[in-house]
Amino acid sequence: MSLQEKLDAFKADFQAGKPPYNVPPSVIETMRRATAELIASGAAQKALKAGDKAPAFTLNDANGKPVSSADLLRQGPLVVTFYRGVWCPYCNMELQALQAALPEIRGAGANVVAISPQLAANSRKSARQNELEFPILSDVQNDVAAAFGLRFELQDYLVELYKSLKNDLPAFNGDPSWTLPMPARYVIAQDGTIVYAEVNPDYTHRPDPSEMLPAIRKAAAGTN
Repeated sequence: MSLQEKLDAFKADFQAGKPPYNVPPSVIETMRRATAELIASGAAQKALKAGDKAPAFTLNDANGKPVSSADLLRQGPLVVTFYRGVWCPYCNMELQALQAALPEIRGAGANVVAISPQLAANSRKSARQNELEFPILSDVQNDVAAAFGLRFELQDYLVELYKSLKNDLPAFNGDPSWTLPMPARYVIAQDGTIVYAEVNPDYTHRPDPSEMLPAIRKAAAGTN
């Protein structure tokens, strides 16, 4: 199964209220409304695209060690995935797919980092649960996500829903702002040029890792 097929299967069970989710229709409808409004806002069209220069960043990994994009780019192309947090099942499934593709990605010459706004303890949980061999970096207040054009503020009614579901983003992220990144995946060539970009305001849609391999190989060969 492709990543999207797995996400679609999960979504169907979740929206049907099947155990262990048992989610009432009102919750599903609120989530659909929020996603539709984010799509309609045009926010994704303002995010960085292929051909743009990627902002340089230095963020701490799950163990508090600074990781620099400049250092990683000296080694080869860089895959950067932005995700919402360990609490998001769609994000976890994407991380698992990236982990499964990691040998092929590294074989093509690239490194991988995942970026989320969550605190280090939650990044360690993400890495442990998903058996990840690539670093998760903490983007406090979504500043790097904002530099890529991905940060958005949750609507008030969605904040109330999250609170009712005990999905306390300020506690997860150590930040009271109730902001998240739109899920996104980038391939950055060694000169800092973005050669592949996939941004989707619908968090239930994620590209398969195989889709970026041609861009990685071209970048590694210096033909981006």
